Amino acid sequence: MNVHVTRRIVYLVVALAVIIPMLFLKGKTVTVSEPVLNAFQAIDTLKEGSYILISTDYGPGTMPEVNPMVYAIVRHAFRKNLKVVYLSVVDALGLALGDQVIKNVAQEYDKEYGKDFVNLGFKPGAEAVIVSLGKEIRDIFPEDVRGVPLDSMEITRNIHNLKDFAIVVDFASGYGITAWIRYAQARFGVFLVGCVTAVMGPENYPYLDSGQLKGLVAGLKGAAEYETLLGKPAIATRGMPAQSAVHILIIVLIVIGNILYLLEKRKRK
Repeated sequence: MNVHVTRRIVYLVVALAVIIPMLFLKGKTVTVSEPVLNAFQAIDTLKEGSYILISTDYGPGTMPEVNPMVYAIVRHAFRKNLKVVYLSVVDALGLALGDQVIKNVAQEYDKEYGKDFVNLGFKPGAEAVIVSLGKEIRDIFPEDVRGVPLDSMEITRNIHNLKDFAIVVDFASGYGITAWIRYAQARFGVFLVGCVTAVMGPENYPYLDSGQLKGLVAGLKGAAEYETLLGKPAIATRGMPAQSAVHILIIVLIVIGNILYLLEKRKRK
C-alpha cells in the first residue's frame, strides 16, 4: 500500500475519532484533582470587588487546549463579581486570543469595559515587565490597549502595582509561567495560579508543592475539572470523550505499526 494512502487513512480515522465522540457522546462529570480544586478555591474565596490579574501567555498552536481554561476561570471571576485586568508579557497573539474569550464571557455576565474589566495590552520582555508591574503599573502600562489613560477609568484608577491584586492567573504554553513564579511570586509575594498545557503540568508540580503556585490547571482535563466545580460543563467537558478516544487510537496505531514492522522484517529475512 502506498505510504501516502496509508497516511490519508490514518488522518481520516483520527478525524472520525474526534468528530464522532464530539457529536454523539455526552461529556461526563470528571473527577476533580487537588491542584484544580486548589485553583478553584483560591478564586472562590476572594471577596466581591477584588482584583484579578490575568496574563494570556499562549499562542494559536495551544489555543484549543488553553482557551477552555480561560473561559472557565473568567466565568468564575465574573460570577464572583471580581475586577478583571488582563495583559500579556510573552505573546501578542495570546493577548488577542484571551481578549476575544474575555469579551465573550463579559457579554454573558453583562460586564462593562473600563468598569468591570480592562485590557492593558502586550509588552515584550516578560521578566522586566513583571518587575515594573510590581513597582508601578503606569511605568509600563500608562494606558490601556485603546489608548485610554489608566487614571481615567474606574477599574484602574486606584490600582498601582501587583500588591493591589488579590491573585494573578497565568495562562501559559511556554516559559511565561516560570517568569511569573520567579519575579511576581518570589519577589513580590503575589498569590499565583498557573494554567498550563498538559505537557507542562508535571514540571510545575514542584512549584505547587512549595506553595509558590496556589493552584494548577493543566490541559483540557484540568479545564473540564474546573467546569465541573463551576457546575457549568462547556467545551472542555464535551471534548474529553474525543480526547480519550484519540489517545486510545494512538496506542492502537502504535501497536499495529510495530506489528507490521516486525512482519515486514521477518518477510525480508
